Amino acid sequence: MPLNRRRFILLTGLTLTATGASAVACSKSSLTAATPSPAPSMSPVAERSHLRSARAVDSQNPAGTPIGPATLIAPPRGDIRLAIISDLNSEYGTTANRREDTRAGDMVAGLSINLSSSEIEAMWTAFDEKILTPIRATGLPFALTIGNHDASSYKDENGEFFYILDRQETTKFWNGHQSDTDLSFIEASGFPYHYSFKQNDIFYLIWDASSANVPPEQIAWADRALASPEAQSAKLRIAMGHLPMYAVSQRRDRPGEFLNQADELRTLLERHNVHTYISGHHHAYFPGRAGNIETLHCGALGSGPKSLLTTTTASFQTLTIMDIFLDTANTVYTTYNMSSGMEVVDLQSLPRQIVGPNGRELRRDVAVEDLSPAERSQPYIPSET
Repeated sequence: MPLNRRRFILLTGLTLTATGASAVACSKSSLTAATPSPAPSMSPVAERSHLRSARAVDSQNPAGTPIGPATLIAPPRGDIRLAIISDLNSEYGTTANRREDTRAGDMVAGLSINLSSSEIEAMWTAFDEKILTPIRATGLPFALTIGNHDASSYKDENGEFFYILDRQETTKFWNGHQSDTDLSFIEASGFPYHYSFKQNDIFYLIWDASSANVPPEQIAWADRALASPEAQSAKLRIAMGHLPMYAVSQRRDRPGEFLNQADELRTLLERHNVHTYISGHHHAYFPGRAGNIETLHCGALGSGPKSLLTTTTASFQTLTIMDIFLDTANTVYTTYNMSSGMEVVDLQSLPRQIVGPNGRELRRDVAVEDLSPAERSQPYIPSET
């Protein structure tokens, strides 16, 4: 289906992700912007003014009939468009839908040793019926990264997977559905936990960040994969894992909630000129930068959205559309507040930086030299436990 090849879906932590009506609609080629597309060199700061004047319309209707709520914004389209969704989990073991999930998907909610194999299998069956089947119907390729509720990689003192049933059922399910992704795999022997693919001249690397430790053998694999001709000949490289490198949200700033090897992993990605690292798990939206890597912290679409560190604003659920302009390697995010009429999140409403327990991230439009002396010396303030 050539028409859709430049639009696909990223599921960042399947236990915590999926897609449906809203995400698919924002990815279809039948959506366009009511205003001309901006120059590809548009900066993140400039995103808001373009988005405010771009209203969602049906390209088959020259009159521009609105296709959704009055607040629904259709962003100017890049060369590649990704719908990125994360953290849809509800209570453990559920196969039911929240109101927001029915607009953008359901998920698997494991991570409990009290669940039986049949209960976990039932969740994957529900995921297949409610999420995967609608995705297949769109003809859009999709990629996924396993989350802690799908199949946590946490190991006990004997080096065995603690949530072994989760891993077994996840492996069984995706062994039968790998072809449904419709991806051009480069290496898939570790699918769905770690794999790489190349789509529309972008190289994607997914590693198993479903717990705080990316296994050493996967770090070595990622180093080789990112150094490969397939990766280095791509116009852009994107990496994805469920846990973020650095903590950004309240009550997720304790050990085990972010990657233990953050600096090591960031250095690896920088060495291979990776553009963006996409993650979930912290249930809070923050488009940041750490060193030379852009970081997209996806907000939650399911239960338990969280506030960013040191903020007092209310938490909210989100869904992000990422437009990529290949010639300039520029990315533009359009993130919808799913808790408030699908309004676009204003970049300037987010903190200029977040100082966490293991590092500092700047908002993607802020440079180090832009920081005031007070901001440069801002300490990490732990959130409430």
